[in-house]
Formats: sequence, C-alpha cells, structure tokens
Amino acid sequence: MDRRNQSMDDQSQTSQMRLVAIPRLAAGGRWRVEAMRAYSEACLLWFTKGQGRITVAGLTRGYTAHNAIFIPAGVMHGFEVGPQVFGTAVFFGRDCAVTLPKEPHHLRIRETFVAQELNVTLDAIGRELVSESPANDRAAQAHLGLLGVWLERQIAKAGPDAQRPDASKRLVARYTALLEKEFRSGMGVAEFAARLGVTPTHLTRCCNQACGRPASALLHDRLIFEARRLLSETDLPVNIIADSLGFTSPAYFTRAFQHQVGKSPTAFRRTK
Repeated sequence: MDRRNQSMDDQSQTSQMRLVAIPRLAAGGRWRVEAMRAYSEACLLWFTKGQGRITVAGLTRGYTAHNAIFIPAGVMHGFEVGPQVFGTAVFFGRDCAVTLPKEPHHLRIRETFVAQELNVTLDAIGRELVSESPANDRAAQAHLGLLGVWLERQIAKAGPDAQRPDASKRLVARYTALLEKEFRSGMGVAEFAARLGVTPTHLTRCCNQACGRPASALLHDRLIFEARRLLSETDLPVNIIADSLGFTSPAYFTRAFQHQVGKSPTAFRRTK
C-alpha cells in the first residue's frame, strides 16, 4: 500500500473499545499527545485533574478538571499534558455501533452529579473489559451505549454554542481536515490554500487567530509527528520514511526533522 494514500495515522492497533489513563497516552513521549494528529476511531477525553490547552480541528481552547472533549475519527487534535493532568481517554473502536456525535464537542461539566454519572459509567466499562464473567463483552457494550446517551444529553443541555465558529474558524477546520487527508502528498501551504480557495496569507492569518500558530506550523507538526511515529514503531529506513511523507529528499527530511526535534532521525530512533 502506498503510505501517501493512507487517510489518517494508524494510532489504534485494535478495533476494540478500551480505556486508557491520559498520562499513559504520553508514556512514549509528550509529542504523542501534544503534536497534531488524528485517530482512526472516535475518542472521548475526560479530564479529572489539571489544566492545559487543547487544539481540536484547528481551534485552541483551555481545559480544566471536569471537561469532557469528544473527538470524532479523523479530526486532527493535540493537547498539553503536564505532570498534574489526570483523566481517562475512551477509545470507541473502529466498528463502534454506538450512536455518537458527528462533530467535536467541548463540554464543561459543572454539576457534581453529572460528573459522577460519567465516572460510574467509565468504572463499569473498565470492570467489564477485564472481567472473565460470561457476556462481559456485551455488558461493556451496553455501558458504552449509556456513555453515548450521556454525551447526547450533555450536548443537548449545553445548547447551541454561544461562540459558534465564524468564517475564519470554519476555514481552519476545513484546512485541518484536508491536511489530515493529504499531509503525505508533499503539498505546501500554498497548495493547501489553493485547494481551499483562499490565499496562503489569509489561511495563515486565520490559523493564527484560531490556534495561535501559522498554517505551516500545523503542517510541519503533523508531518514530524508521523515521522517520529514511524521511526519509533517501525524499522523502515529513513529514506523510505522521507519519501512516504512527501519530502523531496532524505537530506531535506533530516534537516526539517532535526530543526523541530533537536536531533537527527537516526539519533531519535536510537533513543527508542
């Protein structure tokens, strides 16, 4: 398979639902959660302690404890995860039958009993996933269905977003969606802007307004994340990785990688 034609990075090694402690997501390096990337399945981030910033579809917001952030499959995102950040990431699986939102949602849960409802549901899912009791898989799916209902109700309760995305934020969301599909193509910001029907200057201005970063930074972040992932998880030669990510030469790839990471691809791989 031509790696340039893969639609999103293969973060998920299983199609099954699972719960992961948020600090564990960064166990292989904070770049695994902070860099722009997308999952091939829907994900819910439930923060129970700490604070930071999260960027979803090109829009950066702050998060604190008792924030639930739903991210559909294929939506580019990244978030800060410091030593005081705790919570649970719910991965719904690639073939999830539960009805889930089509768009990202950032829910700030203020009622204690609503947060407790979510904690109880997550605890029940976790128990069933490790249980050896008969029909534990069906029980876990049933609780996952209740989680879907919880999400739907909290989104309805929140009502229409008081700060609905303006034209610039919608453009950035379109850019990140296109970027996730085409970041391996070798296109630069000018080509992405042309595909979106805007100028590179306007695209960069909108990205700066939405997330405090230019369009080129989002592109480079996505590329270097994928490069680090491939260097960490595969034995592919550096020149093959460079070609699969659309770099014109291994030397250009090495310079770009070293500029962002602080070490060469080979040195980075040795540390893993």
